[in-house]
Amino acid sequence: MTVVFRALALLCAVLLGWSANAQGYPAKPITIVVPFGPGSGSDLIGRIVAQRLSTVLGQSVIVENKPGANGAIAAVQVARAAPDGYTIFLGTNTPMSAAPSLNKTVAYDPAKDFAALCRIGSFTQLLLVHPDIPAKSIQELVAHAKANPGKLSFASANASSVVAGETLKRTAGLDLLHVPYRSSPPAVQDVLGGRVSMLFTDMATGLPHHKSGALRGLATTRLQRSALVPELPTLDESGVKGFDMDSWAGFFLPAGTPQEIVTKLNTELRKIIDNPEVKAQIAATGFEAFSSSTDELDAFVKAQLVKWTKMIKDAGIQPE
Repeated sequence: MTVVFRALALLCAVLLGWSANAQGYPAKPITIVVPFGPGSGSDLIGRIVAQRLSTVLGQSVIVENKPGANGAIAAVQVARAAPDGYTIFLGTNTPMSAAPSLNKTVAYDPAKDFAALCRIGSFTQLLLVHPDIPAKSIQELVAHAKANPGKLSFASANASSVVAGETLKRTAGLDLLHVPYRSSPPAVQDVLGGRVSMLFTDMATGLPHHKSGALRGLATTRLQRSALVPELPTLDESGVKGFDMDSWAGFFLPAGTPQEIVTKLNTELRKIIDNPEVKAQIAATGFEAFSSSTDELDAFVKAQLVKWTKMIKDAGIQPE
């Protein structure tokens, strides 16, 4: 019995310690881990929220960029971090929905190794081509690519750009070279330089180049046209029937984080994300901002994992 009592006493001490830590939270700087490089859409959004969160919590909130392996490097770092509320993951559809199918192995479970915290919102991808490509529509791009088999390439920097590119390639029967990158900014730079023919990218990194004419936008990836580029058709309109890619982002904590901390952060994040001024800041990056409860995000993640697994399989993408 003595052993049992000691075990119970230890468990109570741990629980009381967690409760005390939660009541004094936060007592030191917080890190938001972003799975893509500086200048990417996720990075820009993370910094907007980090600045506001720092103010309301009275502690520094640091953004740490950890690109690579379809976001898996960042995901593993957070999954293995102490569940104390001081490491937050800015997870997107790349590590949380697609990496388990794009990578041969991942050392984390999107549904079990994280505590869902709050949605940030969603966004569409934009297909950009270098001006030397004589195509002003998806139909013209397909015709040009078929007339020049193996001569065109597409860059990718995340799961959305990989799946969109491979889906277009497979649906239209094109011979395109896939050139992967760890983040969107360097991928865009190589398309600007003419070293790669085209790419699907987020609005934050792609829209300025479409607006300036440095690159030519051809289509977007949702079923509905984007309010930011209403002149561009969707892939569905352009002949890739049924294509509907809704890229998304949300905040997560390591599984096992005390509920008091989860609730506190969810409350503050929802106030920040739903603030009209913040919504406008985030909208400027091409992102539609909205928050959620923890349960809503948890259910969403599980549904998206199923959806992206099917999309990747349908596109014929083999894990690497």
